[in-house]
Amino acid sequence: MPTATLAIFIAFALLLLALAWASRTIGLLIQEIVFRLTGSGDMAMVILFLAYLPGIFIHEGAHWLMAKLLGLKTGKFRVWPQKKGKYIGMGSVTVNRGGTVRDSLVGLAPLLAGSAWVAFIASQIFGADRLAGVWAQSNLLGVVVSIFEALGGQQDGLVWAWAIFAIANAMMPSASDREPLKMLVLYLVIVGSLYILLDSSGQLFLQAAVWLAGPIRLLVSALIFTLVIDGVILALLYGVRVIIAGLQRR
Repeated sequence: MPTATLAIFIAFALLLLALAWASRTIGLLIQEIVFRLTGSGDMAMVILFLAYLPGIFIHEGAHWLMAKLLGLKTGKFRVWPQKKGKYIGMGSVTVNRGGTVRDSLVGLAPLLAGSAWVAFIASQIFGADRLAGVWAQSNLLGVVVSIFEALGGQQDGLVWAWAIFAIANAMMPSASDREPLKMLVLYLVIVGSLYILLDSSGQLFLQAAVWLAGPIRLLVSALIFTLVIDGVILALLYGVRVIIAGLQRR
């Protein structure tokens, strides 16, 4: 596999892991800050729900649409926060079981749909598709400057930035979404192992990787854009938490 193609896939995996961490941390900080201010766990859930609202609709809508496309029966559609043990559910769609593959596709649907929306907004509104090239030159400052210039160059840049923030941070699969993926990963490992044994040249794999490199490169740019926004939000939230903690000690 060409080095540049391999680097794009590694960057995508690392950025996705970083987004998962950032999403979880932002959610916890928002809840902590609201709880410190109001003393209400329910209010903390509602504020988090409102912060992610566009992304939550896309998340649950993607579950529903994928289930319909796969011929699975759907039931109750809920978009409202609800505490489930240690976790908070922002919405849910009742979907009948359809086997490992179909259940996994339904579980992955929010990530696929969210990635598509984030890539579309970041590239079409902010021209973020060039960021992967800037990042490849190890010019981190150039990436950050380009992102802030893109945000400032749009009249409604903050609205679109919120859309990216909400969609990206709400698209990660929940615990129930990830459940059927464990068996699917096992199947893929088995199939991949058989493929390597049968086709030691790996030409088909290489062709698929090269074909996917373009879309993945676009997603890498979108994820870089998203993580810079998340970084700003995290800095603000940490600052607010420190200020509130200091005031409450007095």
